[in-house]
Amino acid sequence: LEFDLAINLVGQPLVRQEVMKGLRGFLENQNPVKPLVMSFHGSTGTGKTYVSSMIIRYLFQGGLQSPYVHHFSPVVHFPHAEQIEQYKESLKRWIQGNLTNCGRSAFLFDEMDKMHPGLIDVIIPFLGPSWVVYGTNYRKAIFIFISNAGGEQINEVTLALWRARKDREEISLQDLEPAISKAVFENPQGGFWKSGIINEHLIDFIVPFLPLKHHHMKQCVVSELIQQGLEVHPDVVQEVAKSIPYFPEEEKLFSSTGCKTVASRISFFL
Repeated sequence: LEFDLAINLVGQPLVRQEVMKGLRGFLENQNPVKPLVMSFHGSTGTGKTYVSSMIIRYLFQGGLQSPYVHHFSPVVHFPHAEQIEQYKESLKRWIQGNLTNCGRSAFLFDEMDKMHPGLIDVIIPFLGPSWVVYGTNYRKAIFIFISNAGGEQINEVTLALWRARKDREEISLQDLEPAISKAVFENPQGGFWKSGIINEHLIDFIVPFLPLKHHHMKQCVVSELIQQGLEVHPDVVQEVAKSIPYFPEEEKLFSSTGCKTVASRISFFL
C-alpha cells in the first residue's frame, strides 16, 4: 500500500504520511483500545475516494465488493430529513449486525458535508474505547469519513504558504488542522455539527488533501491514458492538462476540479 500510494497518489505527501502512520499503528496492534477513525477532507478530485478505495483493496479480499466493507452515501441512504429517527435506528442496527459478523469490518461514510446533522452521532458507541457494545467486540473496525468540507480552507492555507515560499512537502498537519476544524465542525449544515464524535475526540486522524497543480494534472493524464490502454503522447498530456480550469484568477496555480474530469476530457484531444 505504501509503495502504491507513493507511485500512484499524485501530489499528496501529507496524506501518504498520515494514512500510513494511522494504518500501521492500528494493524500492528493485536488489541487496539478503539477502532481506527480517519476523516478525509479536501476539494473534489484531490484523491479522497481514491485513497479510501486503495486502503480497502489492500485490507479486504474483493476490495469494495467485500461483504465486510460497508459504504454509506447520505444522498442514497439517508435522503429525507424527516426520516432521520428511522435512519438512526437502521444505521445503528446495520453497524451492530455487521460487527457481530466480523469485528474487522470497514465502514466508509461519503459526503459527510451532506449528512443530516445529528444522524452520525448514533454510531458514537462503536467509535470509543469500550470493550463491548451491544454484545459486540468492535475495536478492530475501521471507519473512514470523506468530506469536501474544509476544502476551501485547505486551498486558502496552501495558497498562502505557497506565496510565503513554503514548499508543498513542508506543509504539516499543524498548518491545516485549525482551518479544517473550524470549517468542518462548526458548520450547522454539515454532518459533524455539534457532534459528540468531535466533542469526545473520537477521530484519530484528520487527513487534509491539498489542491493539485498543473504538473500534478499532467501526471493524472498520463495515469489515465495508461489505464485506458492508450498511447502517452506528450502533446495530448499537455493539452488535456491545459484545458482544466485553474485558480486563483491571477496565478492560475491550482486545478479547480482536481483529477476528476481528466478521463472525460481525454477523448476531446485524441
